[in-house]
Amino acid sequence: MQEENKLKVVIDTNVFISGLNFRGTPREVLDLIWEKKIEVYISPFIIEEIRDTLLEDFDWDKEMVEEVIKRIKKATVEVHPDITVSVIKGKDSDNRILECAIEGKVQYIVSGDKRHLLSLKEYQRIRILSPGEFLILFHNTGRSFLQK
Repeated sequence: MQEENKLKVVIDTNVFISGLNFRGTPREVLDLIWEKKIEVYISPFIIEEIRDTLLEDFDWDKEMVEEVIKRIKKATVEVHPDITVSVIKGKDSDNRILECAIEGKVQYIVSGDKRHLLSLKEYQRIRILSPGEFLILFHNTGRSFLQK
């Protein structure tokens, strides 16, 4: 169900959380999702992590959380990874991000996690970029990529 010429991406939970709560590059990445300019893959694990973080760490109202989860689900492709990876020792939840990316056969993971994911730089030919790096890539190659 991939639309032609869209970049295929997994967005790390921390980028969703930052983009939903603050301005800046994570918000700009989320805008690309809402505008359907990139094809984003998500897993039940990531959805639950977003839900829990908004409720517990940001004290969002339950109804607001469910509305944003509905919006995220509508704008993304949900996958159910069959594989398990244990590449990242310090933070097992980041392995779930890698699993989603592998299952979705994406080109990029966008993360703000300098310590675990970004330090990998690449995993199984999937580039791992910060929101700022991804936006530069999107604006430099994305436009010509989309116009092909």
